[in-house]
Amino acid sequence: MKAQPAQPPGLAGYLCAIGATAIWSGNFIVARDLSSTIPPVSLAFWRWTVAVLVFLPFALRPLLNERLLLREHLGYLSITALLGITIFNTLIYLAGHTTTALNLSLIAITFPVFIVILLRILFRDPITLNKSLGILLVAGGVILLITNGDLAALLEISFTLGDLWMVTASLIFALYSILIRYKPQGLSIWAFQLGTFLLGLLFLFPLFIWESMQVPTIHFDTKALLSIAYVGVFASLTAFILWNKAIVSIGPTKSGMIYYTLPLFSGLLAFIFLDEQVGILHLGSALLIISGILIANQNRRGS
Repeated sequence: MKAQPAQPPGLAGYLCAIGATAIWSGNFIVARDLSSTIPPVSLAFWRWTVAVLVFLPFALRPLLNERLLLREHLGYLSITALLGITIFNTLIYLAGHTTTALNLSLIAITFPVFIVILLRILFRDPITLNKSLGILLVAGGVILLITNGDLAALLEISFTLGDLWMVTASLIFALYSILIRYKPQGLSIWAFQLGTFLLGLLFLFPLFIWESMQVPTIHFDTKALLSIAYVGVFASLTAFILWNKAIVSIGPTKSGMIYYTLPLFSGLLAFIFLDEQVGILHLGSALLIISGILIANQNRRGS
């Protein structure tokens, strides 16, 4: 009996990165699909409530064991949680009220450009020719997308509100990603993640109470419950585990390149579940954005 050929090195890592990206793309479908059913803060609040409940059995012990270190860095953790948990995902759900799922995912992948710009402003990191060209291509793709192909609209400064919310969310995620680089040494990823989940949920609570007083009572049907379970269990826990395995196996740069296939998954899911049309405009925007990001990262080394 012939021996089975060995798996190519890193294959499991690529599969994990693809799995995480595909799961995250579903988050934009949920944001769009539930936009008329559940208000954005409530959707974010219940998402993170489910995530905390599911994550608790796995991360409670590290959280308790490292409580002194968590308390010492409470300020850092609070800012990180506010940006990455409280604000970022809530803005995605808010954007879902006035733009398409595909637009959400296309604009979301511009966050590396904001990282380059912020690192230059805050830490004087050099912006190379590749980075400059990449930024121009990505900016062109976003402008093409949010003007719906009518560049004359720039003269009227008339953009879809949801697109602007999503651009803001991308900027917030860039700030969050920069902060992650400074995670305190000795703090495990389990304690860090559960700690930020809990703090982010705590910061969301007053907004959740305020929103609950402003909108009619939400009736959770089967679809809404399944959607909240999806974003709470899969987008907040399963994708996190897969993504970390991918980074261990193939490194952050290669994993990051896989992340930029997110619009392909979102476009496919939006076409299947939401009957959103995918046209030449979206394909052209995606081509510009992905090409720009690939060029901007060409000089990075990675693993």
